[in-house]
Amino acid sequence: MANTKWVVDPIHSEVQFKVKHLMITTVTGYFRNFNIEALTPDEAFMNVERVVFTADVNSISTNNEQRDTHLKSPDFFDVEKHNEIRFVANSYEHVGGSDYKLHGELSIRDVTQPVTVKVELGGIVVDPYGQTKAGFTVDGKISRKEFGLTWNAVTEAGSVVVSDEIRLHAEVQLVKQTV
Repeated sequence: MANTKWVVDPIHSEVQFKVKHLMITTVTGYFRNFNIEALTPDEAFMNVERVVFTADVNSISTNNEQRDTHLKSPDFFDVEKHNEIRFVANSYEHVGGSDYKLHGELSIRDVTQPVTVKVELGGIVVDPYGQTKAGFTVDGKISRKEFGLTWNAVTEAGSVVVSDEIRLHAEVQLVKQTV
């Protein structure tokens, strides 16, 4: 049986992160340029052979140019040396209903750590143009410091400016490729 290849539909997908600022509000950021490819043994997404996600760090957007420039600097992502974030899945676990766990290796700034994200399969449909599409909601959390993103400052009151925990969220639509 031949494997089925899936690629991201970037117009119907988004990748975002959320981080606490001053420990009182949450800032949301996006990666505007990213790619996702998946390989499955069939069209049902009950099993996954491989998933590769990459994000262009230069495409980061938090709706604030000054903050985005700081995030691209050596204090954070250091895009001059490390312009890509990469996640390669090595296991896909069904946990009940439409819920799965995707286990893999996340690489940021030449640091690779195991990461598990929750995946909800929204469904698989054929669109009006005859394309088979699969939809997913992905959620996870990472420690930014585990990936070398250690910059921080402390307020006069002793609070940290940027939390260690980063919440990840993605709405993903994949398109089946014809061979």
